[in-house]
Amino acid sequence: MSELTQTKSRSGVGRTLLWLALLLTMALLGFVTVTAVRNNPIYSDRDANGISKYRFIEQCKEAAADAETLTVNASGQAVPLKTLVTQSRPLATGERIGSSLDAPAAAVVAGTQSVNGGGWALGGVPVTISVIGKTTSTLGQLPMQCSYDKKAAKTTAQLQLPGQGQ
Repeated sequence: MSELTQTKSRSGVGRTLLWLALLLTMALLGFVTVTAVRNNPIYSDRDANGISKYRFIEQCKEAAADAETLTVNASGQAVPLKTLVTQSRPLATGERIGSSLDAPAAAVVAGTQSVNGGGWALGGVPVTISVIGKTTSTLGQLPMQCSYDKKAAKTTAQLQLPGQGQ
């Protein structure tokens, strides 16, 4: 017999310690999971608000990125973003208007609030407006107001001109 083989085995203690370690690991993972679920900032009551908070935020991001249909509130009137930009700077061939939501994710989640009677509201998040062509030139940022109407089951987004209220 070599030194690596043993006739006596003390595996009973080793197995017990292994099972104990596994049970403690599972208990710790369960505790971490429960804590994370309770403190989830994106958790929402889908039935009360019509859609989940996550889905609402995603729809606002999509609306902010769609420069073709995005509108700007100018003195109470909804003016298409493309019209407003082309009045001050005509687009050359091959150029298009781009827009993107530039707020940090934490600010977007924290700024999303439920509305009485159902729905969501997100206000004041910056959207960067740019002209994209051979090169990209940033024109500036405008705050966006985004809301979800539970009764109409629709998300609407609109940019605000500086100095104009909601």
